[in-house]
Amino acid sequence: MLFNSLEFAVFFPLVCALYFSLPYGSRTPLLLIASCVFYMAFIPAYILILALTILIDYFAGIYLQRTSGHKRTALMWVSVISTCAVLVVFKYFDFFADNLVGLATYFGWQVTNPSLDIVLPIGLSFHTFQSLSYVVEVYRGRQKPIDDLMTYATYVMFFPQLVAGPIERPQNLLHQFGEKHDFDYARVTSGLKRMAWGFFKKLVVADRLAIYVNDVYGSPQQSNGLQLTIATVFFAYQIYCDFSGYSDIAIGSARVLGFRLMENFKTPYYATSIPEFWRRWHISLSTWFRDYVYLPMGGSRVAKPRWYLNLIVTFGVSGLWHGANWTFVVWGILNGVYLVLSLATIRARDAVMGAIGFPAESVQRKIVQIGSTFALVCLGWVFFRAGSLGDAWYILTHFWQDWDFNNVRTEQFLLRQMPVAIGAIAVLELGQLLHARHPIPAIFSQWPLPVRWMSYATLMLSVVLFGIFRKGQFIYFQF
Repeated sequence: MLFNSLEFAVFFPLVCALYFSLPYGSRTPLLLIASCVFYMAFIPAYILILALTILIDYFAGIYLQRTSGHKRTALMWVSVISTCAVLVVFKYFDFFADNLVGLATYFGWQVTNPSLDIVLPIGLSFHTFQSLSYVVEVYRGRQKPIDDLMTYATYVMFFPQLVAGPIERPQNLLHQFGEKHDFDYARVTSGLKRMAWGFFKKLVVADRLAIYVNDVYGSPQQSNGLQLTIATVFFAYQIYCDFSGYSDIAIGSARVLGFRLMENFKTPYYATSIPEFWRRWHISLSTWFRDYVYLPMGGSRVAKPRWYLNLIVTFGVSGLWHGANWTFVVWGILNGVYLVLSLATIRARDAVMGAIGFPAESVQRKIVQIGSTFALVCLGWVFFRAGSLGDAWYILTHFWQDWDFNNVRTEQFLLRQMPVAIGAIAVLELGQLLHARHPIPAIFSQWPLPVRWMSYATLMLSVVLFGIFRKGQFIYFQF
């Protein structure tokens, strides 16, 4: 079920009404049933895959508490490998099989492709990682295993963040299913406002920009340098508004019900460096890889060459997590290289900035840093969005060629879509700048009631008038 669908517009109010009407003891079963309905709206049979991973990690958590020594470590690895096996079969089997067949063909060997050709379950990587975090935290002694299967299943399947996160840790979310959530007007309206902002990002900004991005990246060889540049910058905003918009809707809908989900984005395009960007972008995934991949490899507590290798490997694995395609792997490794170069050249860059008269904390330096970081991120997004490495290379090598403003495809978009797209981005940036200085809810609370309601009505009206209502799937659903 898509958040931006008529089905969800009926589903969510109904679930909320039932949730606050039922006794406390009946609310977790309701959320589990609602989450099953939400997930089964895609491919009903795939609920069995989710049930399998839930059972594996639920029983692993219980038996981890009862064992010790090498048996405990072995049990943890059995659980992790079993859960990951589901992910590998459905998401990566065809990718690895195709590459092995291609390698065999290169050496002249005749091999039959054992492709499974199955549809990837929606959000498989997200709920797999959430399950894995529970097992690892129990193993490390940071989380007590839960003996209530229904509560654990609801934790994994909680519908607001089921298919695209945030990827929660058990310490933050699991205990909340035992709390009593009464109807609170201020909290409910706060959640609804957060959802409205998410819908604005998705429908007005992301889906409108997608019209041009899909057109250009669908056939980059037929586009000139101007189109490729516009499409790449637009994709940077598209993926941010698409994914952060989903997170806003997820966080807001959970807040309406009384649950607190972690923040997943903190204005990443205002980052002044690549390391800062990754502290602001997809925070739940970045911290997951930090805690469960990067730190176990030694993190920064090793020799500098090994430290840099740890960073590149972590980002390479993160790229593969995003999709079974070499474009994602290259995107991940590229960002790892960015991070290493950023750390290795920090003193040299500070010296250069000082030499040209841009002292630390100056506005000029921040502008240069934000602009250069954004440009590097956009170059990385080329690999993320391109359909193949060949397309990505073509785009990267043709940015500066043939900037023809009279091109028909460019003119049509400039006339029909550009004003709304630029206006929506301007509203987005204004909202983020205001929120960075003073929380917008606090600003609104100081306004007279009629002005506040007029602002809310204007936001919703802009969604209705300028939103793209084509049931556009969220980008990260494919992961």
